[in-house]
Amino acid sequence: MKIDEMIRAVQKKLGVHADGRAGPETWGAIHQAIVKPQLKPRIAFMGSGDRANERSEEVIETLLPHVRPYARALYFNAQNDGININVISGTRTYEEQNRLYAQGRENAKQKLTNARGGYSNHNFGIAFDIGIFSGNRYLNESPLYKAVGALGMELGLEWGGNWKTLVDQPHFQLRPEWATNMSERSMLAELRRRAEVGDSYA
Repeated sequence: MKIDEMIRAVQKKLGVHADGRAGPETWGAIHQAIVKPQLKPRIAFMGSGDRANERSEEVIETLLPHVRPYARALYFNAQNDGININVISGTRTYEEQNRLYAQGRENAKQKLTNARGGYSNHNFGIAFDIGIFSGNRYLNESPLYKAVGALGMELGLEWGGNWKTLVDQPHFQLRPEWATNMSERSMLAELRRRAEVGDSYA
């Protein structure tokens, strides 16, 4: 069997785009399937001067305190690889989530999310979205999203680019330790319960 055929077979098994070339998406999926990184690998807590740019920091500050170092680490790791990103979306209220859900369901526009308020990890401070930029120009589509996805998974973040429905390459989230063996649905149900009674999400 030729090497490209072997790569294609591996890609099909992992459920990623089967093009016969081992790029960041393929290696990220292999790493996730075989190495299975710890849920929360050690993230060096940076000094007060090691902060993302002002735009990103405004969003990062909306996240739970233990999630913020991961967002900053992704920001700097991407910069070190020559990829210019901003953290552009963080925690949302249920109302904000419902408005996003409604968009795309009016006038046959493209869907932005399948999640109503209370059914998105953004509602609980554990999820954020990034944008890739060329100078000041936001890139809605770019192969670099896959490269950043691999960097995020390396940190122990879950990446929306691996989702089977409504693939969301800008999306990253940090699963709580108590939800390690839970389905996404069960985890969100528990997050909603904790929100109602005022328990910690961590």
